[in-house]
Amino acid sequence: MRVIVPATEGRAVRVGAGRRVRVTDLEGGQVGDVFAVAADDVDEHLSASHTRAATSRLFPVAGEQFVTSRRRPILTLVEDTSPGCHDMLIAACDAERYRALGVPGHASCADNLRTSLAALGLSVPVIPQPVNVFMRIPVAGDGRLSWLSSISRPGDAITFEAAMDCVLVVSACPQDLVGINGHHPTALATDLLTSEK
Repeated sequence: MRVIVPATEGRAVRVGAGRRVRVTDLEGGQVGDVFAVAADDVDEHLSASHTRAATSRLFPVAGEQFVTSRRRPILTLVEDTSPGCHDMLIAACDAERYRALGVPGHASCADNLRTSLAALGLSVPVIPQPVNVFMRIPVAGDGRLSWLSSISRPGDAITFEAAMDCVLVVSACPQDLVGINGHHPTALATDLLTSEK
């Protein structure tokens, strides 16, 4: 099953334990904010900070698990055909971020999460920090971050396997003021793969 995530919007899919889901950059150069919440308790969510503690890494690589706010595995990164630049440091863009940039009312990944979950009758009390796939935020030796354009290519994809029943939300990040999407957001696709993988 393929779900197109239009540019600047978000979409949610239910993923059963053991199923795989692939996020594809259709045109290249597009960041996707990936959120996941436990199917039976949306208060438990994929946590980038807990994952960094579990893996002792700043950025994810194939074979490693993402854990929840309760330190339970929720997703495993099983395949990555992109250059491998993904971020686990930056918060989801939100209304406050765009107000600070001088553009109130701008679409945001935080709003996309809320809207996507609402379509399934769900809501979260707080906006978790996402895993930002295809996002290039290198850390310099002095700790400074750089906000660089994504280098993912058309058709590049990252595939996760669910370790628990969960709801996965992908936001095609609407950021067009900072150059992470080349100032031109485009669509992503989410594919729920068959059990045969």
